[in-house]
Amino acid sequence: MLQHFPAASIVPWIPSHRGVWLGIVKCERHHLPALRPAQDQPTRNRKIQHQNVDLPSIQPKNKKKPYPIPLKEIQHAARADKKLAQMGVEKSLEPPKNGLLVPDLIPVAYEVLDAWKILIKGLAQLLHVVPVHACSECSEVHVAQGGHSIQDCHGTTSGQRRSLHSWVKGSINDVLLPIESYHLYDPFGRRITHETRFNYDRIPAVVELCIQAGVDLPEYPSRRRTSPIRMIGRKIIDQGEFVEEPQSSRSTDLPSSIVDLDTFRALERFSPPAELEVPRIAQETLDAYEKVLWGVRKLMKKYTVKACGYCSEVHVGPWGHNAKLCGEFKHQWRDGKHGWQDAIVEEVFSPNYVWHVRDPKGPALTSSLRRYYGKAPAVVEVCMQAGARVPAKYKPMMRLDIVVPESEEARLAV
Repeated sequence: MLQHFPAASIVPWIPSHRGVWLGIVKCERHHLPALRPAQDQPTRNRKIQHQNVDLPSIQPKNKKKPYPIPLKEIQHAARADKKLAQMGVEKSLEPPKNGLLVPDLIPVAYEVLDAWKILIKGLAQLLHVVPVHACSECSEVHVAQGGHSIQDCHGTTSGQRRSLHSWVKGSINDVLLPIESYHLYDPFGRRITHETRFNYDRIPAVVELCIQAGVDLPEYPSRRRTSPIRMIGRKIIDQGEFVEEPQSSRSTDLPSSIVDLDTFRALERFSPPAELEVPRIAQETLDAYEKVLWGVRKLMKKYTVKACGYCSEVHVGPWGHNAKLCGEFKHQWRDGKHGWQDAIVEEVFSPNYVWHVRDPKGPALTSSLRRYYGKAPAVVEVCMQAGARVPAKYKPMMRLDIVVPESEEARLAV
């Protein structure tokens, strides 16, 4: 059946602001049938998929890192605590800020620790198959048959090499950066001083975070409080009696379970895998990497981790240590002490971005085409070249949809 529409009324010609005369047809809107949006038109609820994503810019070393929390919020919270302290009102603390564990996060901590072991084992096996190169003068890492030719080296002798990298064989520590922290039996106990820093062990920060979140390791004991800590302002008024740290049961002669928690001599502990097993190991390693990243992000929402605002030092606990080990920007003004602030996930579990190589056996990457290349975390790049499926969230930063032109065509591209 044909639908009859009312006659349209013609509105007089009105000049537009661009000097073009337009005629407008005025119709009654409620008489028109509803139109469905086209399938190819984006809607408000549809998530836009970006073709490429730029990585976060590298912070200059002559400036302090930005605060994860806005400075105004930090100052507002400090003024509120000071006002309550002046009134003698005790601060309201919830686990784990009061020294007690969060029961819901204990299984998460065990999952993270198990995934951490799988990640180290998988990387050690894959590095026997996938070649990794590292620059001997800077922190650049490249995953391919040979090093790239991008001139972005800032080492001490880079001027003699025209900013080209000096490539050597890489190790597992070049892929999985060793970020360590002091292990504390009681995070709310005595603070580490510069004189007592050798009395504490240095372990991976991820492992220390899991221990403080509820993982029990006989080699690294941790105090489990039964009564909460009480504070007024920034002063602790009741933290329980002081408990001496028990003697560790570790032995240098006998193997222990903590060997699997560190990357030390991991390539010697794990033999090369069979050729048919490489894709399966790569996928398990990538899944373990995502599990560790998920768990660390979840644990850090509750448990406090501090990072220096000037260097890469990380400390797991309610406040940082007092060891004078910072040698970065204006360390003389701070007498070598670290400028502690809240840490972010990337400072505890660093992604260590590297250039993405589409053909590991193809020609080396060049500086003239660097804007067409993408980047990916080093672990993801190693697993992808070994046969693992790339998660969708990494595809925009790897720029898989960008066509890399030839060197002669690059100057013609806009």
